[in-house]
Amino acid sequence: MQVDEVLEKVLSKIRPSDEERTFVEELMKELRTVAEERIEELGLDVRLYFVGSLAKDTYLAGDHDVDLFLAFPLGTPLEELREKGLELGKVIAEKLDSYEIAYAEHPYVRARYRGVSVDLVPCYDVRNWRDVRTAVDRSILHTRWVNENLNGRNDEVRLLKRFLKGINAYGSEIYVRGFSGYLAEILVIKYGSFLDVVGKADFILRQKIIDPADWLRKEPETALKTVKRETEEDRPLIVIDPVDPRRNVSANLSWEKYGRFYFKAMEFLENPSVNFFFPPEKPKGNYLDELRKRGTALVTLLIDVPDMVDDILLPQLERSARGFEKALEREGFRVLGWNVGRKGKAFIMLELDRDWREKVKIKPGPEFFTERGRNFYRKNEKVWVIGKRLYSEKAVRESAVDVIIELLEKNQVSLGKGIRDAVREADVLLNYVPKELEREAYLFLSREKWNLKE
Repeated sequence: MQVDEVLEKVLSKIRPSDEERTFVEELMKELRTVAEERIEELGLDVRLYFVGSLAKDTYLAGDHDVDLFLAFPLGTPLEELREKGLELGKVIAEKLDSYEIAYAEHPYVRARYRGVSVDLVPCYDVRNWRDVRTAVDRSILHTRWVNENLNGRNDEVRLLKRFLKGINAYGSEIYVRGFSGYLAEILVIKYGSFLDVVGKADFILRQKIIDPADWLRKEPETALKTVKRETEEDRPLIVIDPVDPRRNVSANLSWEKYGRFYFKAMEFLENPSVNFFFPPEKPKGNYLDELRKRGTALVTLLIDVPDMVDDILLPQLERSARGFEKALEREGFRVLGWNVGRKGKAFIMLELDRDWREKVKIKPGPEFFTERGRNFYRKNEKVWVIGKRLYSEKAVRESAVDVIIELLEKNQVSLGKGIRDAVREADVLLNYVPKELEREAYLFLSREKWNLKE
């Protein structure tokens, strides 16, 4: 199939239909009306801004999450913004279908309306980067910049987003470390189209610094500080935020996720296929067969952390997995890989080179001149006398599970701060996982979870 045919086929699936667009427009109109009425009732000076992919018309078909920002005047004290912003969010949400309080830099309201998730987020009414007070404030500027610069290339962004999702490189969350939607929009604006972006995967990596708003000329001191800081952090890319020279848009992008993009872009151009955008399901297999084939051992810790959101939990699980890796290697085990996540309970999986180690133990015996002493001498291979007593050494097998339990008891594993107690109370399983983790264990052990050559 030719590349144009592939892209048209993909677009037919990801471009919102006219009916869908009408639904989204009506939804946003209704939300604005509800919010304006509540603002007037409370007598607040608050402006409303829709931000994110819906406001930029870069959303994918079927993805209708709404971000409605409640912008307070710049002179509002931060505590007042948090308090009144949360109160306003709740009052608006009470007119919708349901809601809950969520937490980022400050509390916000996550509601549901007509089957759609609606985030009601307090922020400052910023006009430029110098006004920014909180991390969320820039979203208003991001939306404005994209709408002013996209120039009808909305479908090109859709293609890039869907491609990144398909190759598992989309999402800037700390536990994903991929491309954000905003970064995808910037790349299309900078380079022209989806095909231009994937065609320049190698060039973009070598170029390293992308400065769409020319901050290095307009604000050289601030922009150079950003470049220096991010270079020292060894980021794959430095994309100076076109609305704020202090920020690298790609700060969360990992080398691993850029590596996926690098190779998949090359493969797509060589052999275009819809499968890059909508990959087939990962292969199925039996993790126990995989263990037997590999001759390795699988240790799984099941951890009870019921109230922790993934944004906080997953980085702490990763830190703990690295802690186990270092501690176990000090104890003579090789850790061949690790995997973390949550399926009901949180889990840490560790693949070890073996499930036991030999350890020498010193065995004290009886006094040498007794009958028991003579028996001890006959039974043991290496025997020596200290004072009147006999001693020998004995090689014993020690289970990896026992080693892990002892390491935890002695506080010799570096663990994520918020989950230390939960990890110490974890169930430790050897070469076995519960049914809900069987597929996860197979994908981990077979490396199909990360395999680039799918």
